[in-house]
Amino acid sequence: MSAKIKKGDTVIIIAGKDKGRTGQVKSLLPGANKVIVFGVNLVKKHVKANPDRGIQGGIIEREQPIHVSNVALFDQSGKKPSRVGFKYLENNKKVRYLKTSKEIVL
Repeated sequence: MSAKIKKGDTVIIIAGKDKGRTGQVKSLLPGANKVIVFGVNLVKKHVKANPDRGIQGGIIEREQPIHVSNVALFDQSGKKPSRVGFKYLENNKKVRYLKTSKEIVL
């Protein structure tokens, strides 16, 4: 997986049941080319109680991974998805930038 999307980036979902929703990247799964986004792609999971670990049983909601092709970086200025490009600054530092607004992503 390329470094186009990183942990902490604000992304928008461009395909699937949560299309149009935005959120922050919680974690990356590089082996499967997937990302986990806060509050997006929620599923209900039945959890068995485990008193030794202090886990209470019941039904919980948690985020499931989304394929990286179904997310894009969110451009705050244009309020729309953007592709990511790479360029070098004057000091030969490689940075990511949004192709829609030419804004540098930190």
